[in-house]
Amino acid sequence: MIAAILVIAPSYAQQKFNGLDVNMGNMYRLSDAKTRSISPENFNGEKGKGGMATTGNGANASRDLGKGWKVSPSVTIKAKTTYTVAEINGSGAIQHIWMTPTGNWRYSIIRFYWDDETTPSVEAPVGDFFGMGWGQYASLQSLAVCVNPGSAFNCYWPMPFRKKCKITMENIDAKDMVLYYQVDYTLTEVPADAAYFHAQFRRVNPLPYKENYVLVDSIKGKGQYVGTYMAWGVHNNGWWGEGEIKFFMDDDTDYPTICGTGTEDYFCGSYDFDTRKKNAAGVETVDYTEFSNAYAGLHQVIRGDGHYNVSQRFGLYRWHIADPIRFEKNLKVTIQSLGWRSEGRYLPLQDDIASVVFWYQAEPHGAFPVLPSKDRLEVN
Repeated sequence: MIAAILVIAPSYAQQKFNGLDVNMGNMYRLSDAKTRSISPENFNGEKGKGGMATTGNGANASRDLGKGWKVSPSVTIKAKTTYTVAEINGSGAIQHIWMTPTGNWRYSIIRFYWDDETTPSVEAPVGDFFGMGWGQYASLQSLAVCVNPGSAFNCYWPMPFRKKCKITMENIDAKDMVLYYQVDYTLTEVPADAAYFHAQFRRVNPLPYKENYVLVDSIKGKGQYVGTYMAWGVHNNGWWGEGEIKFFMDDDTDYPTICGTGTEDYFCGSYDFDTRKKNAAGVETVDYTEFSNAYAGLHQVIRGDGHYNVSQRFGLYRWHIADPIRFEKNLKVTIQSLGWRSEGRYLPLQDDIASVVFWYQAEPHGAFPVLPSKDRLEVN
């Protein structure tokens, strides 16, 4: 069996490699793919056309230096307007996105459209899309998403397209925002079995008593579920993560095919994410322990200051990169919000929960729910 895998793997890599999926195992191989990049210094990613701006947000700073000297490093997106970040014609794949948006990250809505579709395959507040749902920086270091000091959002999800790619940013705030960004992509042939990237945001605050939080229930078609991000705000004292995640796939009805054993278990932690330490006086203390790795993390713990900011808030992610959840016809994902009450009984919680789920599927995709209004997006 091992010998068969060793024989099959190289031929598979050779079949798939065309510049769409570059990794350490095939990086040395030559390809006919063309590398391009879109930024405010080259709005269309054209060959030999970068750094040619004569006007832009850096024009005053570069007035003594002139053309080619960081004249247009960013754009200003006016309040209540939508800006086209990238529009690419042809076949290829997004390989990396970097951006550092100013303002309220819940009020900047990022959308992706593949080929000629009129409804987006990705729709989420930009902060939540990059794992920063609480509007505050936290280090996130994973294979799919990295957030680096001071507010550098990086995405490495591969996103193939066959005819066209369009990325927009809508500023629903009453204030203008500044956006520095770079979209790195390849123009290349896309394999016939390549699925399209999707991401969907939801928020419920508060979650009704004894109701499960629905991460997604509108996925129709064939594909694989690849990731979950959650911004979890706790309204009760005590531990909040006893709830189970459930994956209802391919016409499951009352009971799912996959059922987890607890919230911290699903996010690859254990026992309340607690570690026990002794302080200087030798007294043992217990506290949440942040962690962030290639596939999972509790990367953000907001403990509150005891004054106005009293709530405990958490940011968690789980990428199914090594273990994608494959479905043939449809998929619904729910999670319970569950703590403890007296006498060792479970307590259904009514927390503030937001999420972004990530998956690949063949188009067309199912209808997304209407994005919550600005007031219902607000973090307070």
